Amino acid sequence: MPDVFFKDESYKLIGACMEVHNQLGMGFKEVIYKDAIEIEFNAAQIPFEREKGFKI
Repeated sequence: MPDVFFKDESYKLIGACMEVHNQLGMGFKEVIYKDAIEIEFNAAQIPFEREKGFKI
């Protein structure tokens, strides 16, 4: 198995996503999950920018 870059950061991100999944399950609209992950990221003090635009 390859080495994981940013292991601690990856663990925190996946943990926040799994918490949302465990609490909400599936079947909601995307905006509900966006709101929930924003709450989890803030609670875990994970810096982020929601829906950041970028050029391709």
